[in-house]
Amino acid sequence: MDYVIVGNGVSAIGAIEGIRQHDADGRILVISDEAVPTYGRPLISYYLSDKIKFETLPYRPEEFYRKNKVEMKLASRVVKVDARAREVVLENGETVPYGKLLLATGGAPVNPDLPGIDGTGVYNFTTVAHAEALRELVDKVRKVVVIGAGLIALKAAEGFAEKGVDVTIVVRSRIMRTYFDETASDIIVEHLEKNGIHFMQGTGTRAIVRRDDGTIRGVETDQGVVDADVVIVAAGVRPNMGLATEAGIVTGKGIRVDDHMATSDPDVFAAGDVAEARDMLTGEFTVRPIWPNAYSQGRYAGLNMAGAAKPYTGGLSMNSITYYGLATISVGQTNPEEGSEMETFLDRERSVYRKLVFKGDTLVGCILIGDIDGAGFYTTFIKNRFTLDADARKRLVEGDPSPALWPDEFIESMHNNP
Repeated sequence: MDYVIVGNGVSAIGAIEGIRQHDADGRILVISDEAVPTYGRPLISYYLSDKIKFETLPYRPEEFYRKNKVEMKLASRVVKVDARAREVVLENGETVPYGKLLLATGGAPVNPDLPGIDGTGVYNFTTVAHAEALRELVDKVRKVVVIGAGLIALKAAEGFAEKGVDVTIVVRSRIMRTYFDETASDIIVEHLEKNGIHFMQGTGTRAIVRRDDGTIRGVETDQGVVDADVVIVAAGVRPNMGLATEAGIVTGKGIRVDDHMATSDPDVFAAGDVAEARDMLTGEFTVRPIWPNAYSQGRYAGLNMAGAAKPYTGGLSMNSITYYGLATISVGQTNPEEGSEMETFLDRERSVYRKLVFKGDTLVGCILIGDIDGAGFYTTFIKNRFTLDADARKRLVEGDPSPALWPDEFIESMHNNP
């Protein structure tokens, strides 16, 4: 096999498209421990709440795989990468040789070490299989507790609340602190509370409380016991880098890659939530577990696996989600570092918040809540590090990130490279 891709998330789609951009005929095999082709993971909360059907989950139609001559081994787990023999070993003992290998193994949910966490009634919420299991329960339970502060926690809560279930989110500090500041978090919490979700922020979880028969009774916190029939644990995700570690490939917080997405083994590449890749703004190598980065990394990995020698331009911290109609977006460095300045606008009555972070004469980050119409323009300023004079900065602060402020040479390059 010329190209083997382990994992079936959006990185795999990017890799397939990258390979085919440079190599029309090389054989591609995708191996996934999930039983279904790549699907939109952010959509599983809508599937849980019956807003969408299963048929709308796939990220690409079946025709995509046929057109790109991709073989699939679904419901198949890779247990070993033999780098010396250049082959992967499956759980069933089968070996698959590779010319170039992509590890796009994503991340696995982190379950905290809590008394009572093992057993029935405790679930994660990162895959369609998790959503399927919870769909069986959503019309039978009255109270759900979600442990966690991130996107997965909020989307799990929304999926249950949409079905009329009483939902409480228990958060050790505050929600979405990686992407949003305290003001933005407060606006989101207020909005979600209006839609029936309860929050216990600044609350530590001590144990999952069970009855004598093993069923869930609730969650013990440092504020008392919260009743629950089901508990969703969304306490973070850890990169799945065990295959790389056992194969002797260099890892840090993720699988370390160079600017061509290659690992310390030149025949093995990594992309997506498992990869420790370059950040566009800081130049540091870090894990950025978001969809746009995962696809982009996969595409560059595919191009370079096929010999294109195209350097990855770097990822960008970004989060964009809508909660019950409240649109939110966070881009770049939103927590000011030393030497940075910030400008804010707040209209709490309308749930509108804008925060811009500047470093010298460039925009390096923004948070937009409620009014996100200019998000794409702000992102362009951030990604391209356009130099801002006083007038341009003033217009950005006032909510007018007009393309008229872009440099002429950038606009001309867009016309020349549509």
